[in-house]
Amino acid sequence: SLLQLVYPYDFRLTEKEKTSICYLSFPDSYSGGLGDTQFSFRLRQSGGQRTAHYEDDGEYNREAPLTLQRESAHYFGYVYFRQVKDSSMKRGYFQKSLVLVSRLPYVNLFQSLLQLIAPEYFDKLEPCLEAVCNEIDQWPPPAPGQTLNLPVMGVVIQVRIPSRVDKPGSSPVKQFNQENLLPAPLVLPSIHELDLFRCFQPVLIHIQMLWELMLLGEPIVVMAPSPTVSSEMVLALTSCLAPLRYCCDYRPYFTIHDSEFKEYTTRTQAPPNIVVGVTNPFFIKTLQHWPHILRVGELRMSGDLPKQVKVKKLAKLKTLDTKPGIYTSYKTFLHKDKTLIKRLLKGIQRKRPSEVQSALLRRHLLELTQSFIIPLEHYIASLMPLQRAITPWKNPPQIRPFRQEDFMKTLEHAGPQLTCVLKGDWLGLYRRFFKSPNFDGWYRQRHKEMTQKLEALHLEAICEANIVAWMKDKSEVEIVDLVLKLREKLVRARCQHLPVKEETLQRVGLYIETIIGSLPEDLQTVLHHH
Repeated sequence: SLLQLVYPYDFRLTEKEKTSICYLSFPDSYSGGLGDTQFSFRLRQSGGQRTAHYEDDGEYNREAPLTLQRESAHYFGYVYFRQVKDSSMKRGYFQKSLVLVSRLPYVNLFQSLLQLIAPEYFDKLEPCLEAVCNEIDQWPPPAPGQTLNLPVMGVVIQVRIPSRVDKPGSSPVKQFNQENLLPAPLVLPSIHELDLFRCFQPVLIHIQMLWELMLLGEPIVVMAPSPTVSSEMVLALTSCLAPLRYCCDYRPYFTIHDSEFKEYTTRTQAPPNIVVGVTNPFFIKTLQHWPHILRVGELRMSGDLPKQVKVKKLAKLKTLDTKPGIYTSYKTFLHKDKTLIKRLLKGIQRKRPSEVQSALLRRHLLELTQSFIIPLEHYIASLMPLQRAITPWKNPPQIRPFRQEDFMKTLEHAGPQLTCVLKGDWLGLYRRFFKSPNFDGWYRQRHKEMTQKLEALHLEAICEANIVAWMKDKSEVEIVDLVLKLREKLVRARCQHLPVKEETLQRVGLYIETIIGSLPEDLQTVLHHH
């Protein structure tokens, strides 16, 4: 496969990235199906940070949900692949892919965009891309919480960019104000959410097990008949922990040509914490030492509950003809939730639309994750120093350390059983979770937020203090020291965008001026230049 064209021209990719993108843009096992398909991949960036770093990265990432952050070390690839009969070609058919590369996980937006552009591009080639890129250049940057109208090729795509302050599980506003847009816009109900019911249909009765495996960051292989099925299943799996961020690596579609192939197939060390989607039967052999293998067939939406795969022993994994199934020896910590399946079945009988079933499924997963996470949130909040311990002239007290055993004790009276009907070994699940990258990621994020909150409270305390009274019995050295410390705090508050009111920062600035003004002239000059 050949990279014919990169647009815009100044977008720099390393040779390694170009090679990977080429392989990831085509199905890697022969599929007899002719026609158009769409799928996604995720690619590790090679060759260090690029210089063209987005200026608004920090701002976007602070306001976007943790699950929709702009990636710094990976690219997403969104592919529109076409295979048509062509007698002039040696193989008898021609294959082409148009790939959109982005750091944003907006799978619905970008795949919808490709549905508009690709057919036109295969027809008119480069001039088409040039025109489209000129339009996309005019789009506003994605601002969390805002609804954007994005014109392209005579259509206006309308999307809302989710924000960190959205209530989890609240459905996006159905009808945006239409502002009499003509033609009527193409409204995408969500920028990133997949049709979970369709993606998970062969494994609905195992949703509980899959949720646990994802929560614990276990290594999982998804073996699928096509890149479309593999990438949708992997993306559906990584999304089922929201609003908790899935902190492990994942590859919605992975080929034997990938530079990480050796790393994943080696038997000298345990498989990495990653969910990897593959289609090439060759992987059955090379990845059979992985602990959890999910084999799925083609997804077909039928009127009744699709055939559910069975859980099987790993030893049953046949190299030649592997039947669909979850090949694992994993025993779930929690008992199965029968009510969810009953509700979904009722939905099938009543011919409820797929998006209603997906909403049910998403709600169930959200409640499960929240039941698990709320006790952790309560405990970590208790580690914050008391507000009265924060005094203006002392460094703020430390956040107390997270002690797993102390946390476990809180579960007796404030555990998941308060919000969740599921019985089972919750304690065992927490113990195992503490060893996973997802706990580590959650803890770091919370600790960072709490540290910033402490800094902010300290600045507020300084603002409330009577600085003149404090200065009365202090030496010049102490006063100069205070000026330097306050200045450093102010700089940090602005750089890190601490959650402090602007007026607080201005008052601290005035304080600094007041203190400097009380010092001898020569010191004032030095401090003003410092």
